Amino acid sequence: MTSDNTAWVTLATNDGYAIGALVLAHSLRNVGTTHKLHVLYTSGVSFNLRNKLEEVFDNSTEVNVLDSGDEANLALIGRPDLGVTFTKLHCWRLTQYNKCVFLDADTFVVKNCDELFDRPEFSAAPDIGWPDIFNTGIIFSNYALNFILKFICRFIIFSGVFVYVPSLETYNNLLQFAVTHGSFDGGDQGLLNAYFSGWREWDASHRLPFTYNVTTSAIFAYAAAVKRFAPQVKIVHFLGKQKPWLVHYESGEGLTYLSDYHREWRDLYSRMVQGHLPDTSEVSQIKLDFPHSMSDVVTFSSRLPELTTTVRKETSRLEAWEAGTPDYLGADSFDNIKKAMEESLLKQ
Repeated sequence: MTSDNTAWVTLATNDGYAIGALVLAHSLRNVGTTHKLHVLYTSGVSFNLRNKLEEVFDNSTEVNVLDSGDEANLALIGRPDLGVTFTKLHCWRLTQYNKCVFLDADTFVVKNCDELFDRPEFSAAPDIGWPDIFNTGIIFSNYALNFILKFICRFIIFSGVFVYVPSLETYNNLLQFAVTHGSFDGGDQGLLNAYFSGWREWDASHRLPFTYNVTTSAIFAYAAAVKRFAPQVKIVHFLGKQKPWLVHYESGEGLTYLSDYHREWRDLYSRMVQGHLPDTSEVSQIKLDFPHSMSDVVTFSSRLPELTTTVRKETSRLEAWEAGTPDYLGADSFDNIKKAMEESLLKQ
């Protein structure tokens, strides 16, 4: 497939995500992508940053969720909760391309992954991490419960990175599906999982390896796994509140692999974005330094040896479960399984 009719697509809904989109664009060019870059942005992005998006990306499109002149948007007036979901659906309207890969603006490309354009529609990564953590960042110490949840999450699409074919028909069908059925999680991930419900039964070509969507929760909790699989990581996803444009990491020993990816993002931001931003009050209001976040990193770093030992023990337990030889008389006894499930349910 030629690069003339394909594109990486992202979405910026405010100035923070616009900065994320700018760094994402530079990260894609940094790894030598041959495909076009297209950004969707909303009125939440300031005028000055819109101009920067238009300069850096090959193409840009403003999308307005509640445009009364758009019949599709009128259908959503009675469902304001779907506004953000609908905004991402605009990516299906980019029919000037034969195929696209959507990346959330809080992702960061560390290795060339143009091969994603060889994947069929709809391809995405399952909502699961290394090897036993979900994108909520909750670690379950009991592998009986985790084994069940891990199996379930293999069938859930993670919507931060996906391959798709633009189509007005698909766009309209998605919109109608959203209006009729809503989203089980209130966002685009729930909607896409429901609409592409057959994904779990499609062949393996539709399933992207986790290395194309490595969530920072997995990085934070599984430093040992990150070290083992680091050469294979291609796309990092900064989930949660610690967006790289909102945190500050000072140099020093004992920093985690999480901070390494944040630092790599920040280095590219400093080299390619920061010096080109207009010096206006609008842009300066985006807080790029949160020194207090270092306490979280230091706390984790001081516990790294302890956590690494725990990971090794837990990995051995997982291997025992997968081999069909769990410790039924000890850690994996019925009482412990029941207790872990009850504690998990109480946290929901």
